[in-house]
Amino acid sequence: MSDEAREFCGLFGIWGHDEAVFKTYLGLYSLQHRGEESCGIASTDGRELLSHRAMGHVNDTFTPEVLQKLRNRAAIGHVRYSTTGGSRIENAQPFVATYARGPIAIAHNGNLVNVAELRRGYERHGGVFQTTTDTEVIVHVIAKSCNQQREDRYGQCFNSLQGSYSLLLLTPHEMVAARDPQGFRPLSLGRLEDAYVVASETCALNQVGAEFIRDIEPGEMIRITPEGMKSYHFVPPEETRPHHCIFELIYFARPDSSVFGQNVHETRKKFGAQLAREHPVDADVVIPIPDGGNSAAVGYAQESGIPLDFGFIRNHYVGRTFIQASQDRRAAGVAMKLSPVPEVVRGKRVVVLDDSIVRGTTSRVKIAQLRAAGAREVHMRVTCPPHCFPCHYGIDFQGKQELIAARSPLAEIRLSLNLDSLGYLSVEGMLNCVRPPKDNYCTACFTGEYIVPFCEETGKFSLECGGPKT
Repeated sequence: MSDEAREFCGLFGIWGHDEAVFKTYLGLYSLQHRGEESCGIASTDGRELLSHRAMGHVNDTFTPEVLQKLRNRAAIGHVRYSTTGGSRIENAQPFVATYARGPIAIAHNGNLVNVAELRRGYERHGGVFQTTTDTEVIVHVIAKSCNQQREDRYGQCFNSLQGSYSLLLLTPHEMVAARDPQGFRPLSLGRLEDAYVVASETCALNQVGAEFIRDIEPGEMIRITPEGMKSYHFVPPEETRPHHCIFELIYFARPDSSVFGQNVHETRKKFGAQLAREHPVDADVVIPIPDGGNSAAVGYAQESGIPLDFGFIRNHYVGRTFIQASQDRRAAGVAMKLSPVPEVVRGKRVVVLDDSIVRGTTSRVKIAQLRAAGAREVHMRVTCPPHCFPCHYGIDFQGKQELIAARSPLAEIRLSLNLDSLGYLSVEGMLNCVRPPKDNYCTACFTGEYIVPFCEETGKFSLECGGPKT
């Protein structure tokens, strides 16, 4: 595994536009950073659903011929990484099924912590599953509650789900968007002429020319039909307790997006400035690890007064390094992806800004590259605290054994990476950089404080387990 943490996926949907499918394609293209394993689009003409899913990237999958076959006035789309369920075509989304009320397509961003319990329950009663994803379980939950006649009948389904989920549902008659009561993952609502648009990040709204209206609130469901849009809270706002995933601001979201009410680029600059205050060092140049460290390096340089330069050049035509079969190949992939600029670092004391160190494997290669290029000293600054705990809400580091900070003290990590100094952003410093209140963010991967407590002895989530064992 590489240092690159992977998030679950990205969502895009539009209702009521002549070019809905093409706009969905553009929206997914701008969300490609959230998932590179598979992608899909489902559309409706008001009578039936059409869909196309494939492994690979958006631009390779959706040719003009495929887009033309899907063309309708309403569509939802999905890009995916696999954290729950394997990387194979059956698990690509949107997942399309037919139940008592007709066809439905569903796209999911997040991770359900009670999925095993729900799945076993349906299997005991004869339920059949085609995939290994938690998204298919949601379809079963919806089908079970299909006898509800209320307009907000989906709310009963959503209330039975635990964990992180931003959802898009599409039927021939409506598009539904929902966000879990903790608001783990971002989900934004926009308007394009007379059409409504929903996207994981505002960069996708900008891509299609849509106007940002607002974030969909935690515990809220938006229902869009030919008659217009209605909002329902399946959990009353006064009973919700937001716990936004702070790693969206650190790593996942694109710098030009606004998530959780704040611009990502500006927030990362604040992380860098705070790092300069917490971990100052005498140095000659500040350089980022592209692309995750770019914004933070600007903030560090501005706060410290040390000149900013680009000591690495990124090759944008190299695939993801985590898919390589061996450590040697992964290291070669990193070396191909990032090339140091000797003229920038030779003979200099270098401060390197990166967004995270998860496993330590690719960080070691990057530091070795700088040494080989002639850097006299290398000081790494990381724009988040040490990752010491697994994430159960949709990020792919799911075991302590994968996390270098969970296995080794700071001094050993520094020696292992061949650094002159190493500084992580503190939890308090990180939270001081984001929009208040501070307790509106999930920091479980740093602190072990899970929103739904996780018991390592049983390997289960439970409100009675007494919290995490640290």
